[in-house]
Amino acid sequence: MSNQNKDELIRLIDEALNDVRPHLAVDGGDVEVVDVTDQNVVKIKWLGACKSCSMTDMTMKAGLEQAIKSRLPQIEGIVAVNGINV
Repeated sequence: MSNQNKDELIRLIDEALNDVRPHLAVDGGDVEVVDVTDQNVVKIKWLGACKSCSMTDMTMKAGLEQAIKSRLPQIEGIVAVNGINV
């Protein structure tokens, strides 16, 4: 994937995440897109209160992944590069 294509894909992913960011912000958290692999896996970084929340796994699957895949069906999955291990 070219850098230009990757940059555009990250921009679109960020737009999709804007749908769930207000819910994260209520609890003092946020999320940042770090990268998208050549296999279309999104790497995110938890910010704020989300870094230590025990619900991040559920939030990632039920919130973030659903928001992204509903707009970008080519995305294969999402993984966090930080946060607690569940």
